[in-house]
Amino acid sequence: MTKNTKQSSAKVAKQASDTLRDPSASAIAKSLAASALAQANTGKQTSAEMEAKAGRVLQSEKYSNDTKTLAASVVSQSNKARGE
Repeated sequence: MTKNTKQSSAKVAKQASDTLRDPSASAIAKSLAASALAQANTGKQTSAEMEAKAGRVLQSEKYSNDTKTLAASVVSQSNKARGE
């Protein structure tokens, strides 16, 4: 498997950090935040499970824009070969 060259931006990493510290943030938001933060300045890529979870968030109307931003970052760092 090739190394992932995509990384969470500084803005998304900050948002993810803030989400993880927010006691009122939902479990799904914290899960996405943890994944996005793990991909900041590392070669890690999104797991198939997180990719699916993030995809469901993006397709739902019940999540906030902040949660969808984290989900979009997670999806953008998924394994390209999985999507082909």
